[in-house]
Amino acid sequence: MAVNINTDDCIACGICVDECPQDALTVNDVCEVDADACIECGICVDACPQEALSL
Repeated sequence: MAVNINTDDCIACGICVDECPQDALTVNDVCEVDADACIECGICVDACPQEALSL
């Protein structure tokens, strides 16, 4: 399993991408997660100003 992304709330700001220690996140129109790279550490969840990410 990996981080869940609420695409309705994501504003594609990129803060989560900058905070991810595994480089598991990318942003195009919304945040996207590479489930194979994600270790579910929660750093991106805490960093998201829109609360669009969850474990």
